[in-house]
Amino acid sequence: MSSGEYLAFLSTKYEVEPDRLFNALVSAERNEESNCGGLSIRCRSNSHSKVVILITKGSKVVAQFPISKELLLQQENPIKAFIGTSLAGRYVNRKPINPPSLRIKDLKVGMKKVNLKARILEIPEPKVIFTRFGNYASVSNALITDETGTIKLCLWNDQISSVTAGDMVQIENARVSVFRGESQLVIGRNGRLGKKDEPVFLAKKVNG
Repeated sequence: MSSGEYLAFLSTKYEVEPDRLFNALVSAERNEESNCGGLSIRCRSNSHSKVVILITKGSKVVAQFPISKELLLQQENPIKAFIGTSLAGRYVNRKPINPPSLRIKDLKVGMKKVNLKARILEIPEPKVIFTRFGNYASVSNALITDETGTIKLCLWNDQISSVTAGDMVQIENARVSVFRGESQLVIGRNGRLGKKDEPVFLAKKVNG
């Protein structure tokens, strides 16, 4: 595998523009270190013909490899020639495709892997129940809404305190079940509940 191909793979995987990555590598060769799109790039050694580059993200080592100085001196960015081809292309093709974000009116009992953006209207006082797993847990059936309707969202334990009424949230990998004849969203072990900074819809004005 050539250096250009490997750098194209890193550019694709870590979603860094090829020009930014190439310029950061050149800067690291000259100044010993640089930063690029959340990646820290450091020149570990510098000889007459090549440099050894260490790339980290936070405390995690991403890669360490040699690059010829001839490559860094090229006028045209050599990384671009490999974007979308070979290893970089195969990585893009292997990336999982997230299910589309649905609206509440689209939900039906039995649906799985549901992604949804909504606003929390209310979170009732949690109840402590004894689960089928033999332990106690707190549960609250919050009410959420989007521009198409409302539905209950079953929150457990730490999920309850992670959000408040009025929050816009992103729900991922949930399922739609039924409890006492009423549909509800359940976030399973592999699901996710996170806050959204910006609203995804404008609430309709209610005349009163």
